Parts: sequence; structure tokens; C-alpha cells
Amino acid sequence: MQHTQTRCGLSHETIYRSVYVTRWKVVPRELSKRLRTSRPIRKNRRHTVKGQWRSQITDARPIEERPLAAEDRSEFGHLEGDLVIGSNNSQVATLVDRKSRFLTVVKLASRHTTVVVPALAEAYTRMDPRLHGTLTWDRGMELASHKRFTADSGVDVFFAAPRSPWQRGTNENTNKLLRQYLPKGTNLSTFSQDDLDTIAAKLNNRPRKCLGFHTPAESVALTG
Repeated sequence: MQHTQTRCGLSHETIYRSVYVTRWKVVPRELSKRLRTSRPIRKNRRHTVKGQWRSQITDARPIEERPLAAEDRSEFGHLEGDLVIGSNNSQVATLVDRKSRFLTVVKLASRHTTVVVPALAEAYTRMDPRLHGTLTWDRGMELASHKRFTADSGVDVFFAAPRSPWQRGTNENTNKLLRQYLPKGTNLSTFSQDDLDTIAAKLNNRPRKCLGFHTPAESVALTG
């Protein structure tokens, strides 16, 4: 009798379901500490709506108008950005190049657009000129003055669709890595710009599988 060998795949959902031990889908404390995010509860995308006010940005250019080179990662300079929030009303901004995954972290005194826009424009003056292409942001009002940012930096801004963080997946994934150094609940105002630059350098010198195990810094340097 011939026996047919069957290959079975193991999906990430199967792994998650084996880890969750209660109907509340909570990861046991001893296991959650081993997760990169240390999060004991899995987020539900359907219940992460940010209020309607976040989409009310005047003359917001949709992500569909972004250059094709940004979509296919064929050139440097197409960055994704967002805020990382800490305790005590503290925050920093992150800017990540889609092609090289090169990260810039920007210290912010406030999340108001009158503070965020000048800080981002100043950060671009310290950045490799090859990264001065486009910037894709979510619908947060911190970039309500995007026209002023474009006038000051020369960088066109595009906005992801509301409640669609996967459209800025490069930034979202990088922010998860950053949380290893800036855990949730941390007062981010205690970090200087030099501190943030040091943390960004650690991530920019971490090999990435998606870059053929080169680092983001090497990816930029290799084409310099």
C-alpha cells in the first residue's frame, strides 16, 4: 500500500489561538514578556477608530496620488511618518524611508501642528538630501499645516486613508521596533534629541531580512 505524504502548513492564527488561554484572548504574563511588544492583548483593527476629527485636513492629497516610485520602493526619499506617544502628554515623531528603512526620530515639545511642522522641517535639514522626496502621514491633525511644511522643506505630503495604518506599514513596523527603546508609558520628554539620535542609530545599524541582511545605514551608503 502506498502512503501519500501530506504537507501541513501552520498559520500565524493557529499559533495565536494556541497561546490565548481564556475567552478574553489574553496572553499569559510569563509569555507576553517574551513578545517584542510585550502586549498581553491582541489589538482588533475593527476597534481602533480614531475620531472623525482626524480626517478633517484641508486640501489633503490622498496616498493614491503618491508617485509610483514611492509605492514600488524603487528610489530613496519616500518617507512615512507618524507620532509615537508617551506618558505625561509627551511624544516624538518618526520618519522612515520606504526603500532603505532608514529611521529619523524627532523630539517634539507638543503634538500641535504649529510645533510639529517646524520640527519636521528642521529635521529634514539634517537628513541626507536623497531622502527629500515625499512624506506620507496618517490623518492626524498634527500635520494640518502640511502646506507650510511643503513650503519650508520642498517635500510633498500625502495622506493615508482614515483608519488604514497598513498603508504606512513601514512606519508602523519600525515604530514597533522603536518601542523596545521607548516602551509604552515612558515619559518621552526626558529624552534629548541626542538621545533619540542614538536610538535611531541603533536601529539603522540593525540588519534587516528585507534588505538582504544589510542595515538601513548600509543600504543608503551602498548607493552613495
